[in-house]
Amino acid sequence: MIKKIPTEVLKIGMYIHDLNVDWMDHPFLRKQFVVKTDEDLQKIIASGAHEVYIDTDRGLDYAHAPTVDEVNASIEAEMVKVATAPAPIIQVSTTEEMSRAKKIHKQAHLLVRSVMQDARMGKAIQMDDVEEVVEAITDSILRNSSALLGLSGIKDKDEYTFLHSVSVCTLMVTFAKSMNFPAELIRQAGIGGLLHDTGKTMVPNEVLNKPGRLTEAEFEVMRSHPMEGFKILSQVDSIGEIPLEITLHHHERMDGSGYPHKLPGENITQLTQMASVVDVYDAITSDRCYHKGMPASEGLKKLWEWSKFHFNPTLVQAFMRTVGIYPVGSLVKLESGRLAVVLEQNEGNLLMPRVKAVFSTKANTYIPPVEIDLSKPMGLGGADRITGHESADKWGIDVTRFLIPPG
Repeated sequence: MIKKIPTEVLKIGMYIHDLNVDWMDHPFLRKQFVVKTDEDLQKIIASGAHEVYIDTDRGLDYAHAPTVDEVNASIEAEMVKVATAPAPIIQVSTTEEMSRAKKIHKQAHLLVRSVMQDARMGKAIQMDDVEEVVEAITDSILRNSSALLGLSGIKDKDEYTFLHSVSVCTLMVTFAKSMNFPAELIRQAGIGGLLHDTGKTMVPNEVLNKPGRLTEAEFEVMRSHPMEGFKILSQVDSIGEIPLEITLHHHERMDGSGYPHKLPGENITQLTQMASVVDVYDAITSDRCYHKGMPASEGLKKLWEWSKFHFNPTLVQAFMRTVGIYPVGSLVKLESGRLAVVLEQNEGNLLMPRVKAVFSTKANTYIPPVEIDLSKPMGLGGADRITGHESADKWGIDVTRFLIPPG
């Protein structure tokens, strides 16, 4: 049985099923193991883990701990409460915006690749190009955030480093806009998102793209990237303080367990707190060389769970309202037994997005795609509801073909 316990009751002989922190926050070569020594206990605590999941069938039990099913039910109930807030106002349809968004996404991808190559070779970063791309992303988000957000969820794991930066930029602009920040602050947030991982150019490829767990020495090299990025960007005359701060401190945590400076929450700026939420969300929901990304809705559950210690809970709630309980590109199961791809959020109810039903679980076959606005009653395109999220890999469904128009 899998249970969740606070680390203060963890003891030798218990079997760790999940350390319940992001991959970059712990130094263990394996994520599942028996706690054998006091050194193991101290390492777990030092990683910033406050609560861990144990497997009582493979190690010692703790009688008063909730099961993983009980924990999930509690988290989902809390998240439903967040879903009552209104979603962003949409100016144009996702279909209208998608063609433009595809071009912007490609332009941003190529720019990040160029920026990192220039940084690696010691060349000056062209801020005019960066600002032009951030402006294009911002304009697209203002027209309809669903298009670029949907594209952000689709990544080639071999291009992760570049595409992650594009996604973080897109999410930061969307997040800052949803918080009603002034235009210049939104622009600075976007620049920070696009450039936040510039320091990874100084991490050797064999460490950056290692398919297995890193050694402790490699782990320290990887953790050097915020400081390296700060050094590189500090040489750019026109760079603002906000992108520098985001680059240097996006791995800091509210409880002071982050890096490079172990800052407590009150010493981390709001935009950097937002960047840390966005960075982890995109990382854990993306396929990478060493692990399979989790569904977006599962990623939101993890953020919510970790916000107890690592993130600002108020900002995590705001982020969930920004992307929706079922983010664009998610695969969901409907009460009718159909599987559907989420296309767009609905104002006023994040539990009832606009979706495209594409597969029948009853017949185990694809069906002619049909768009459904779940917020509408029967006869007006609605009359179905989401019963849960599904794994696209489990069903062999390529959501891209239903989310993005050809061409």
